[in-house]
Amino acid sequence: MAAEYQDYDYVEAGTIDAKDLPPLKPQIKKNMRGELSTGLILATIYFAFIFSIPVLNWFFPDIAFKPFWGGMTVTWFLTTVIGMAMAFIIGGLHTYLYERRLKKYVTTTDVKEADEDARNTTIS
Repeated sequence: MAAEYQDYDYVEAGTIDAKDLPPLKPQIKKNMRGELSTGLILATIYFAFIFSIPVLNWFFPDIAFKPFWGGMTVTWFLTTVIGMAMAFIIGGLHTYLYERRLKKYVTTTDVKEADEDARNTTIS
């Protein structure tokens, strides 16, 4: 299918062994490590909240099934309204921390070098 296109020289995709790849730059390695730890921490907080809802239903049914805000139960309120707000806040926090980490580890010289590499690349 892709070989039918004539706009570029088609190179069939193969497999790449991870051992053959060059090592990551220290800045990228630190950025990725920070991204992983941030993601794991925020995911743990969110999953702890989500999995606390069935615990609340099971051990505290008087609180969990109490009518609240227009007939909605407390657990439905927690699941829908608070859960969505948490997802929004976690997404914003994750983005903020990523951008802050990017400013910390990526310098303008790295960007200029990448631009120079891109300009000097020839497509045959």
